[in-house]
Amino acid sequence: MTIVFSTFFVMLLLATLSFLATRNLQVYPGRIQNVMEVIVDSLHSLLLDTMGEHGKKFFPLIATLGLFILTSNLIGIIPGFESPTANINTNLAMALVVFFSTHVVGVITHGLKYFKQFLGPVWWLIPLMLPIEVISHLSRPLSLTFRLFGNIAGEDIVLLVVLLLVPLIVPLPIMFLMIFTSVVQTLVFMLLAMMYIGGAMEEGH
Repeated sequence: MTIVFSTFFVMLLLATLSFLATRNLQVYPGRIQNVMEVIVDSLHSLLLDTMGEHGKKFFPLIATLGLFILTSNLIGIIPGFESPTANINTNLAMALVVFFSTHVVGVITHGLKYFKQFLGPVWWLIPLMLPIEVISHLSRPLSLTFRLFGNIAGEDIVLLVVLLLVPLIVPLPIMFLMIFTSVVQTLVFMLLAMMYIGGAMEEGH
Protein backbone atom coordinates (compact mmCIF):
# COMPACT_ATOMS: atom_id res chain seq x y z
CA MET A 1 0.00 0.00 0.00
CA THR A 2 2.90 2.34 0.70
CA ILE A 3 4.20 1.93 -2.86
CA VAL A 4 0.78 2.73 -4.32
CA PHE A 5 0.43 5.82 -2.11
CA SER A 6 3.95 7.02 -2.98
CA THR A 7 3.35 6.47 -6.70
CA PHE A 8 0.13 8.49 -6.71
CA PHE A 9 1.80 11.15 -4.58
CA VAL A 10 4.63 11.49 -7.14
CA MET A 11 2.11 11.71 -9.97
CA LEU A 12 0.08 14.35 -8.13
CA LEU A 13 3.22 16.31 -7.23
CA LEU A 14 4.49 16.41 -10.81
CA ALA A 15 1.04 17.30 -12.16
CA THR A 16 0.69 20.12 -9.63
CA LEU A 17 4.15 21.53 -10.37
CA SER A 18 3.46 21.38 -14.11
CA PHE A 19 0.16 23.20 -13.65
CA LEU A 20 1.68 25.89 -11.44
CA ALA A 21 4.58 26.40 -13.86
CA THR A 22 2.41 26.72 -16.98
CA ARG A 23 -0.85 28.30 -15.80
CA ASN A 24 0.50 31.84 -16.19
CA LEU A 25 3.63 31.83 -18.32
CA GLN A 26 5.70 34.99 -18.07
CA VAL A 27 8.55 36.44 -20.12
CA TYR A 28 10.34 36.97 -16.82
CA PRO A 29 9.51 33.68 -15.07
CA GLY A 30 8.75 33.24 -11.40
CA ARG A 31 10.49 30.70 -9.20
CA ILE A 32 8.48 27.61 -10.15
CA GLN A 33 8.44 28.44 -13.86
CA ASN A 34 12.15 29.19 -13.79
CA VAL A 35 13.03 25.89 -12.07
CA MET A 36 10.83 23.87 -14.42
CA GLU A 37 12.27 25.63 -17.48
CA VAL A 38 15.82 24.78 -16.38
CA ILE A 39 14.87 21.13 -15.85
CA VAL A 40 12.99 20.83 -19.14
CA ASP A 41 15.75 22.61 -21.10
CA SER A 42 18.36 20.29 -19.57
CA LEU A 43 16.35 17.21 -20.53
CA HIS A 44 15.79 18.62 -24.02
CA SER A 45 19.51 19.26 -24.50
CA LEU A 46 20.31 15.74 -23.32
CA LEU A 47 17.83 14.28 -25.80
CA LEU A 48 19.23 16.32 -28.71
CA ASP A 49 22.80 15.34 -27.83
CA THR A 50 21.83 11.65 -27.69
CA MET A 51 19.25 11.25 -30.46
CA GLY A 52 19.70 14.32 -32.66
CA GLU A 53 16.96 16.46 -34.18
CA HIS A 54 14.88 13.45 -35.24
CA GLY A 55 14.48 12.51 -31.59
CA LYS A 56 12.44 15.61 -30.70
CA LYS A 57 9.14 13.79 -31.17
CA PHE A 58 10.10 11.42 -28.34
CA PHE A 59 10.78 14.22 -25.88
CA PRO A 60 7.41 13.89 -24.07
CA LEU A 61 8.09 10.20 -23.41
CA ILE A 62 11.71 10.61 -22.34
CA ALA A 63 11.05 13.70 -20.21
CA THR A 64 8.09 12.03 -18.48
CA LEU A 65 10.16 8.96 -17.68
CA GLY A 66 13.04 11.09 -16.42
CA LEU A 67 10.95 13.32 -14.17
CA PHE A 68 8.95 10.41 -12.76
CA ILE A 69 12.00 8.25 -12.09
CA LEU A 70 14.02 11.04 -10.49
CA THR A 71 11.16 12.14 -8.23
CA SER A 72 10.37 8.53 -7.33
CA ASN A 73 14.01 7.87 -6.48
CA LEU A 74 14.34 10.96 -4.30
CA ILE A 75 11.06 10.63 -2.43
CA GLY A 76 12.32 7.47 -0.72
CA ILE A 77 14.74 9.65 1.26
CA ILE A 78 11.80 11.30 3.05
CA PRO A 79 10.74 9.36 6.17
CA GLY A 80 7.34 7.73 5.71
CA PHE A 81 7.67 7.44 1.94
CA GLU A 82 8.90 4.51 -0.14
CA SER A 83 10.47 4.92 -3.56
CA PRO A 84 8.07 3.65 -6.25
CA THR A 85 11.17 2.67 -8.23
CA ALA A 86 12.16 0.34 -5.37
CA ASN A 87 9.28 -1.86 -6.56
CA ILE A 88 10.00 -4.16 -9.47
CA ASN A 89 6.49 -3.80 -10.91
CA THR A 90 6.85 -0.04 -11.40
CA ASN A 91 10.17 -0.44 -13.16
CA LEU A 92 8.94 -3.30 -15.34
CA ALA A 93 5.98 -1.21 -16.49
CA MET A 94 8.30 1.62 -17.60
CA ALA A 95 10.74 -0.82 -19.21
CA LEU A 96 7.93 -2.44 -21.21
CA VAL A 97 6.80 0.96 -22.45
CA VAL A 98 10.34 1.58 -23.74
CA PHE A 99 10.55 -1.96 -25.19
CA PHE A 100 7.31 -1.76 -27.18
CA SER A 101 7.96 1.85 -28.21
CA THR A 102 11.32 0.79 -29.64
CA HIS A 103 9.85 -1.86 -31.91
CA VAL A 104 6.80 0.18 -32.90
CA VAL A 105 9.11 3.02 -33.94
CA GLY A 106 11.28 0.55 -35.85
CA VAL A 107 8.32 -0.83 -37.80
CA ILE A 108 6.90 2.64 -38.50
CA THR A 109 10.29 3.88 -39.72
CA HIS A 110 11.41 0.88 -41.80
CA GLY A 111 8.29 -1.21 -42.32
CA LEU A 112 8.58 -5.00 -42.15
CA LYS A 113 12.23 -4.69 -43.21
CA TYR A 114 12.89 -3.81 -39.58
CA PHE A 115 12.65 -7.49 -38.65
CA LYS A 116 15.52 -8.39 -40.98
CA GLN A 117 17.90 -7.40 -38.19
CA PHE A 118 16.83 -10.54 -36.33
CA LEU A 119 17.80 -12.80 -39.25
CA GLY A 120 21.45 -11.91 -39.77
CA PRO A 121 23.29 -10.85 -42.95
CA VAL A 122 22.84 -14.16 -44.83
CA TRP A 123 20.05 -16.75 -44.80
CA TRP A 124 22.16 -19.66 -43.54
CA LEU A 125 22.95 -17.73 -40.34
CA ILE A 126 19.27 -17.42 -39.40
CA PRO A 127 19.26 -20.44 -37.00
CA LEU A 128 22.16 -18.86 -35.12
CA MET A 129 21.30 -15.16 -35.33
CA LEU A 130 17.55 -15.36 -34.64
CA PRO A 131 17.76 -16.72 -31.06
CA ILE A 132 20.72 -14.44 -30.27
CA GLU A 133 18.87 -11.32 -31.45
CA VAL A 134 15.62 -12.30 -29.73
CA ILE A 135 17.38 -12.92 -26.42
CA SER A 136 19.33 -9.69 -26.82
CA HIS A 137 16.17 -7.62 -27.29
CA LEU A 138 14.23 -9.41 -24.54
CA SER A 139 17.09 -8.75 -22.13
CA ARG A 140 16.68 -4.99 -22.56
CA PRO A 141 13.52 -4.56 -20.43
CA LEU A 142 14.95 -6.97 -17.86
CA SER A 143 18.15 -4.95 -17.69
CA LEU A 144 16.26 -1.65 -17.31
CA THR A 145 14.00 -3.15 -14.64
CA PHE A 146 16.53 -4.85 -12.42
CA ARG A 147 19.25 -2.20 -12.66
CA LEU A 148 16.92 0.52 -11.38
CA PHE A 149 15.22 -1.78 -8.86
CA GLY A 150 18.48 -3.09 -7.40
CA ASN A 151 20.07 0.31 -6.92
CA ILE A 152 17.07 2.10 -5.44
CA ALA A 153 15.89 -0.78 -3.26
CA GLY A 154 19.45 -1.20 -1.99
CA GLU A 155 19.65 2.50 -1.15
CA ASP A 156 16.43 2.38 0.85
CA ILE A 157 17.60 -0.64 2.82
CA VAL A 158 20.99 0.93 3.59
CA LEU A 159 19.35 4.19 4.72
CA LEU A 160 16.92 2.30 6.96
CA VAL A 161 19.70 0.28 8.57
CA VAL A 162 21.89 3.35 9.14
CA LEU A 163 18.98 5.31 10.62
CA LEU A 164 18.28 2.47 13.05
CA LEU A 165 21.90 2.15 14.10
CA VAL A 166 22.99 5.80 14.12
CA PRO A 167 19.92 8.06 13.89
CA LEU A 168 21.60 11.49 14.03
CA ILE A 169 24.62 12.83 12.09
CA VAL A 170 26.05 9.79 10.31
CA PRO A 171 23.09 9.24 7.88
CA LEU A 172 23.72 12.64 6.21
CA PRO A 173 26.59 11.44 3.97
CA ILE A 174 24.47 8.40 3.05
CA MET A 175 21.62 10.68 2.02
CA PHE A 176 23.90 12.77 -0.19
CA LEU A 177 25.14 9.56 -1.79
CA MET A 178 21.53 8.47 -2.34
CA ILE A 179 20.75 11.75 -4.10
CA PHE A 180 23.76 11.30 -6.37
CA THR A 181 22.84 7.68 -7.15
CA SER A 182 19.22 8.66 -7.80
CA VAL A 183 20.29 11.19 -10.42
CA VAL A 184 22.74 8.75 -12.02
CA GLN A 185 20.17 5.95 -12.25
CA THR A 186 17.67 8.34 -13.81
CA LEU A 187 20.21 9.36 -16.45
CA VAL A 188 21.12 5.73 -17.13
CA PHE A 189 17.48 4.73 -17.69
CA MET A 190 16.87 7.74 -19.94
CA LEU A 191 20.07 7.25 -21.96
CA LEU A 192 19.37 3.55 -22.55
CA ALA A 193 15.79 4.32 -23.57
CA MET A 194 16.99 6.96 -26.04
CA MET A 195 19.68 4.63 -27.41
CA TYR A 196 17.19 1.79 -27.93
CA ILE A 197 14.63 3.99 -29.69
CA GLY A 198 17.32 5.84 -31.64
CA GLY A 199 18.85 2.53 -32.73
CA ALA A 200 15.50 1.36 -34.09
CA MET A 201 15.43 4.37 -36.43
CA GLU A 202 18.91 3.88 -37.84
CA GLU A 203 19.27 2.93 -41.49
CA GLY A 204 21.13 -0.20 -40.55
CA HIS A 205 17.80 -1.77 -39.69
